[in-house]
Amino acid sequence: MVEITFLKAGYCTHPEAMVLPGSSWKSMVFPALFALIDHPMGLILFDTGYSERFYQETQHLPQKLYAWLTPVYLEPQESAIYQLKLLGIQPKDIKYIIISHFHADHIGGLKDFPKAEFICFQSGYNAIKNKQGLSALKAGFLAGLMPENFEDLVIFVENSNKIKLPNNFAPFDQGFDLFGDGRLIAIELPGHAVGQLGLYLTDNSGQQYFLIADACWLSRAYQELIYPQRIADLLFADKRAYRQTLKKINQLYRNNPDLKIVPSHSSIKD
Repeated sequence: MVEITFLKAGYCTHPEAMVLPGSSWKSMVFPALFALIDHPMGLILFDTGYSERFYQETQHLPQKLYAWLTPVYLEPQESAIYQLKLLGIQPKDIKYIIISHFHADHIGGLKDFPKAEFICFQSGYNAIKNKQGLSALKAGFLAGLMPENFEDLVIFVENSNKIKLPNNFAPFDQGFDLFGDGRLIAIELPGHAVGQLGLYLTDNSGQQYFLIADACWLSRAYQELIYPQRIADLLFADKRAYRQTLKKINQLYRNNPDLKIVPSHSSIKD
C-alpha cells in the first residue's frame, strides 16, 4: 500500500548550543533528510534536501550570507536525483513532491524533477513568493531554486478534504487527506515557517510515521521538550507558535511511543 525510504541530500552545520542550550559551541552536523514514498498514486518525494544549485544561488550578496551563516556540504552523488537514479528511479518517475516549507534545504532539488506536481500549503507559498533580497534571506528562501512554472504545477493542500484525526493523535485534531484515500495526511505545524507541513502516514507493515520537517531539529528536542537558544528565535516565522507546536509534538510522543516522529535534520537511524 505505502512504503517509505529515508535518504539524505547533504548537510549543514550549526553550533550545538543553538539547539541544545548548555551544550558546547562546537559545530554539529544536521543532515538534510528527504523521503521517497511509494504510493498507489505513484512515487512521491517529501522534500528534496540540498542540491548543487545552493552553491550557485549563494555566490553573491545578500544570498552569500546564507551560505556563510549556514555552511552547507554536499557531494554531487548525494543529491536526490543522483541517489534515486541509483535506485533505478528516473526524474520523470516522480509524480509529486510534497514541500514541507520553502527553505533551501527542502526545495534544493525541485528543478530536477520536471514531471512532478508540487503539493504545499498555499499559506506557505504566499509567504515567500514575492520575497527578494534581504527579505528573502531572512525567510531562508532562495528564489532561484524554484521552477519557473511552479504555479502551473502546484496543488494547494487547503483544497484537499479536511479530516478529523484519530483520538490517539491528540493534541493534533485535524489534517488534510491529500489523495482522498486516508494514506497521506498533511498537518500544519506553524512556527518555524509559515504554512509548514507535517505528514502522517502508515506503511505496509503498519508502522506509523509523522514527518515533522523543522518543527524541531533533533529527536531529543521533542522527546525531552528542549527549546532552542533564544537567539534561534530570529530564524522563526513565529517564535510563540514554534514552542506551542513543539509542546504538542512532545505530548503526541508521550501518548504514542510506537509512532515514529521524524524531524528533517535528525539522523536516519533515529
